[in-house]
Amino acid sequence: MTLQLTHFINGLRTAPSARTQPVYEPATGEQRGLVSLASAAEVEQAIALAKAAQPAWAATTPLNRARILFKYKALVEAHADELAELITREHGKVFDDAKGELTRGLEVVEFACGIPHLLKGEHTEQVGGGVDAWSVNQPLGVCAGIAPFNFPAMVPMWMFPIAIACGNTFIMKPSEKDPSTPLRLAELLKEAGLPDGVFNVVNGDKEAVDVLLTHPDIQAVSFVGSTPIAEYIYATGCAHGKRVQALGGAKNHMVVMPDADLDQAVNALMGAAYGSAGERCMAISVAVAVGDEVADQLIAALAPKVKALKIGNGMSPGMEMGPLVSAQHLAKVKGYVDQGVAEGAELVVDGREVGVPGLETGYFMGGCLFDKVTPEMVIYREEIFGPVLCIVRVPDYQSAVALINAHEYGNGTAIFTRDGDSARQFCNEIQVGMVGVNVPIPVPMAFHSFGGWKRSLFGPLHMHGPDGVRFYTKRKAITSRWPTGIRAGAEFVMPTMK
Repeated sequence: MTLQLTHFINGLRTAPSARTQPVYEPATGEQRGLVSLASAAEVEQAIALAKAAQPAWAATTPLNRARILFKYKALVEAHADELAELITREHGKVFDDAKGELTRGLEVVEFACGIPHLLKGEHTEQVGGGVDAWSVNQPLGVCAGIAPFNFPAMVPMWMFPIAIACGNTFIMKPSEKDPSTPLRLAELLKEAGLPDGVFNVVNGDKEAVDVLLTHPDIQAVSFVGSTPIAEYIYATGCAHGKRVQALGGAKNHMVVMPDADLDQAVNALMGAAYGSAGERCMAISVAVAVGDEVADQLIAALAPKVKALKIGNGMSPGMEMGPLVSAQHLAKVKGYVDQGVAEGAELVVDGREVGVPGLETGYFMGGCLFDKVTPEMVIYREEIFGPVLCIVRVPDYQSAVALINAHEYGNGTAIFTRDGDSARQFCNEIQVGMVGVNVPIPVPMAFHSFGGWKRSLFGPLHMHGPDGVRFYTKRKAITSRWPTGIRAGAEFVMPTMK
């Protein structure tokens, strides 16, 4: 039976929209269902219902909002296997990776459960004669999130738990490639006791997105996706008076120093480059080998491991890499590999024609490993978003830093070394938002904030952590004096609080 994946608005799944598009299972290439593509009118209705629900939700005490999120956390944990299977069926990543994604999303829910403390303002008594001053953090209103296909649970959970904990209502626009998980997350929120209209899921394409970016009742928009779309989201949302955080693409480098633990570095590269078929904005796609000897050792150790990757249906036990998300994306990634060969890079491991017996119609390819990649090549400059690792050779540490700092993206980076001075210098000098020292994918924990630099982030505030609370609230400063029987008369100079 074909699934009908519609919208979740005001506490209910809706009837199908007039426009739909297929949802596929990447491992088989078979159609799984039809996802509704919301019209402008449907999105406007969701916004109106969210706006109507917001005053009562904002009036709900932060403690009671947190209690709903505590129940929600327990429900997501209880349904973790079900949710992970939905992720694997529609995205393709292996089941254990899907469960890891849920865990990282739940960490943000845990952080949001501390909202009574996180919303506390500041208070100063007697800033002037009989005058007190304090600040409060108040909700914005209706907020929206636009999420990518590669993390259908985690990225939405980076957004909506903090937004609703702060007293906002929320419209989630997930990727139309894998919409089942966000819809199920919405149902679990309702089961946890969230009032209708506070959290809504609207599936759609550019028509739905443009309503969210231009509608006067949307106060803030969060986005994760490619840099060209992030730039469009940021420019359009800001032009319509919205607060926007738009996280874009990446080209994440991992520097391997001559003194690095080679086994540790190789294992880190395998997981960081080929996990989730490279469809992560924090995937390591460039290994910067300091010295030819290091590069040769890396190639010798990586090549057999890349060839031996266990590739198959993500629901099968023991798999290390599943399919790519769609036939179109598979063709795009293979096209990048073709271009790398044409540009003169040395393709040490060619995974373009790797298939899985019995799943010939799935969107599979093997891991690819390039050596002698140069900064002028397209495979170095652009985000491939697939299981392709490029080795760039540099003569020394300074050249490695200069290479990374010259790139237009600045999302994540890492250095593998045993030398504390090199590591400390790297952390200070590198122009990248998230840095790992012997950690290949330095995604911050939920109580810190996630975000890159340069063209990997548009907007001043990062996602989740303290920046997440700042993004979804507005600060109000209050100065108060009560009559004391003293009448000083009118003052016509700037108040100085003497």
